[in-house]
Amino acid sequence: MSTGMLALLSLLPIIAVAVFLVGLRWPASKAMPISYLVAVILALFVWKVSGATVAAASINGLVVAGTLLYIIFGAILLLNTLQESGGIKTIRQGFTDISPDRRIQVIIIAWLFGSFIEGASGFGTPAAVAVPLLVGLGFPAMAAVIAGMVIQSTPVSFGAVGTPMLVGVQTGLSGNASLTDNLLALVTQIAGQVAILHMIAGTLIPLFVVALMTRFFGKNKSFTEGIRVWKFALFSAFAMTIPYVIVANILGPEFPSMVGGLAGLAIVVFAAKKGFLMPPKDQIWDFEEKSKWDPEWTGKLEINAVAHKSGSMSMMRAWTPYVLVGLFLVLSRLKSLPIMEWMQSWTVKFENIFDSGITSSFQPLYLPGTIFILVSVITYFIHGMNPGSYKKAWADSGKTTVAASTALIFTVPMVQVFINTGGGEAGYNQMPIELANGAAALAGEFWPFFATFIGGIGAFIAGSNTVSNMMFSLFQYDVGSQIGVDATWIVALQAVGGAAGNMICVHNVVAASAVVGLVGKEGAVIRKTLFPFFYYALLAGSVGYSIVWYSQKGIFNLGSFVAVGIAVAAVYIIATNNRRSNMVLPPPTVNVKSAK
Repeated sequence: MSTGMLALLSLLPIIAVAVFLVGLRWPASKAMPISYLVAVILALFVWKVSGATVAAASINGLVVAGTLLYIIFGAILLLNTLQESGGIKTIRQGFTDISPDRRIQVIIIAWLFGSFIEGASGFGTPAAVAVPLLVGLGFPAMAAVIAGMVIQSTPVSFGAVGTPMLVGVQTGLSGNASLTDNLLALVTQIAGQVAILHMIAGTLIPLFVVALMTRFFGKNKSFTEGIRVWKFALFSAFAMTIPYVIVANILGPEFPSMVGGLAGLAIVVFAAKKGFLMPPKDQIWDFEEKSKWDPEWTGKLEINAVAHKSGSMSMMRAWTPYVLVGLFLVLSRLKSLPIMEWMQSWTVKFENIFDSGITSSFQPLYLPGTIFILVSVITYFIHGMNPGSYKKAWADSGKTTVAASTALIFTVPMVQVFINTGGGEAGYNQMPIELANGAAALAGEFWPFFATFIGGIGAFIAGSNTVSNMMFSLFQYDVGSQIGVDATWIVALQAVGGAAGNMICVHNVVAASAVVGLVGKEGAVIRKTLFPFFYYALLAGSVGYSIVWYSQKGIFNLGSFVAVGIAVAAVYIIATNNRRSNMVLPPPTVNVKSAK
């Protein structure tokens, strides 16, 4: 069978997702079983993979889905615990004291706090922490999920203390024997390149977040109201990405996102309290009254402003659970400490399922869900909760988690079948590689434009930048060598695209939506995050093309023109909307009741 036909067939499970989930707006619980069935049929009858392998891959998917549900339950439990203790009410007031403007709040929580949590833990944890926190502060569930998805880009390549690079890229490239002698040094070099590309593409991400929020969830449905805070958004972007790039190029891939997020938080919160680049008081932006929200925006998780039993709670006491989450995640991920080894010592493993060679395993203590539950228990004591309220938090969390299970028990097995299709009787490579082969055959010298999108498709399918890098890093390196350019930059583009793919990944969207009870609206979320993903992948690919062909084509090449065109378009949009906001739109009014 031709390379092009194999690539087209490999696309069918993705097309099924696009048609039913995104196009026809079916809930993931209905669309993903169809995608799973398509992947199974292709595996059995085209790739001729054994039924035992398909069954084993499906079981492995169910195990992974179970670990995700455990993380989701822990995240919901922590949020419900804080709600019942009165901690959320105090935290909400704290952010209102910094600024009642929702645009400022979403940048601080999603972009900066989310980047720090991504650097510490990865694997979707930022959505499990930042998204419910936004809902607790009064954001519509869908707005919170979209914000959580869009920021799942710049920090992701260095999430979980550098796992996508140190495990994903390093494992992927280890298949080339000529690279193994200096592999760690090569990966460290690529990490520096990845950070530079992310800084360029990530500069506009905070602005994307606020513009999408005001356009889809504001009274006036206006991008302009989001773009009004462009100065603060760009300041917040650089407050995170400048230390991020410095750390990546000096210390390596372990700490860029963690340090960048933490440094950005310190700089931006201090500046916001001093009023630096903040919107005028007569232009504070807020959502309308909740009674006027579109029903599609809200989830089944209701967050009420419950007061502490004593009537008030100190800000330090209210924030202690989130401080503990960050602290425990960092301590448990540092290889230099014995905590990581101890938490990974208990491994539940199902080896060689059905003699297929597929092994499924998980480490219960090491999962972020365990940390969430532990912190919830600690919160019960430090917030002085009563048993009835805490019991309610557990019961409500269980109900919300069960509602999310249907979508995940088909989504993750589909992914596992898709990536375990190599070695069948037909002799084809696994579906993702055949898909990439088809793209490479068409692209030629323009491959840098495609490299990021291949990385993104890998993450879209697998739900992981790490897995995408493992699948495609060696492939990308080989393509770069074949077209005669510096192959390390092509691998860097893979890693950047794989990170950006988290914005549109069904697996992540389902999990993030489940945390706030937004079940069945996954397609609506992906439709709104497609444009930021396309921007990110295209700009990074353009810059990559310009870099790898600079020595042969000079600075005036196609990549440079596309990248400059995107930059000019961004400046024009910001300038035009900023001028329009000063001339046409009335100043938005703050909903004082909602902000408090």
